Amino acid sequence: MPNQTTSRITCDLTGKVAIVTGAGRGLGRAIAETLAAAAAKVACVDVNADGLAEVTGAIQSAGGTAEAFACDVTDSRRVGEVVNEVVKKWGGLHILVNNAGITRDSLIMRMKDDQWDSVIAINLRGTFLFTRAAARPMMKGRTGRIINIASVAGLMGNPGQTNYSASKAGVIGLTRTVARELAARNVTVNAIAPGFIATEMTDALGEDILTGVKKQIPLGRLGDPQDIADAVLFLASDAAGFITGQVLTVDGGLTG
Repeated sequence: MPNQTTSRITCDLTGKVAIVTGAGRGLGRAIAETLAAAAAKVACVDVNADGLAEVTGAIQSAGGTAEAFACDVTDSRRVGEVVNEVVKKWGGLHILVNNAGITRDSLIMRMKDDQWDSVIAINLRGTFLFTRAAARPMMKGRTGRIINIASVAGLMGNPGQTNYSASKAGVIGLTRTVARELAARNVTVNAIAPGFIATEMTDALGEDILTGVKKQIPLGRLGDPQDIADAVLFLASDAAGFITGQVLTVDGGLTG
């Protein structure tokens, strides 16, 4: 199919069904488009209806297969419905990318309860709910790839992001544990820890802060969403069949 992405690796996911959460923009959109370009059928999940319409429209216009599923990832009932609908529509589920996430930054002494609760709910609870729901059809089919988008903030911490860092550290712990639980059924579970990637989320930091960030990165630049999408594509492929319980850091050398 025509590829509106600029993926630098080649992978054939014909016959595979994928769910990507937070697919309406940024990293999620790049991941959804990349998986679709590799011929996977992609269920795009988000609370943003306009973003969902844009990404599914772009995928379909490029010749791919995608459908929008409006879903609050913290809603256990709706998460179960989405997984069931995807399996019923396309006959199975092979790839889950838990990407949905938010930030609500503040120093610990100023952080409000709702700032903590909302970030933990979406970033960690949402990952748990979709992983639990997807595990059943994957175990039944004796194959699956679960790929969780963590962050270097979950590895090294980041001032002003107690909630975000804690949520992403939790995602890493969840990843390593579930990998052990599902390995016997040929379901791999891995995490990707992006560094600073050029998205709307990092744009909000402002040019002065971003200039300082770039000075800390050995490669001297922010990452591109495609850098993360390509890492997802690799972990979703047959080439990664013996990799599970791992955290792949994609950060330009920031934590090296």
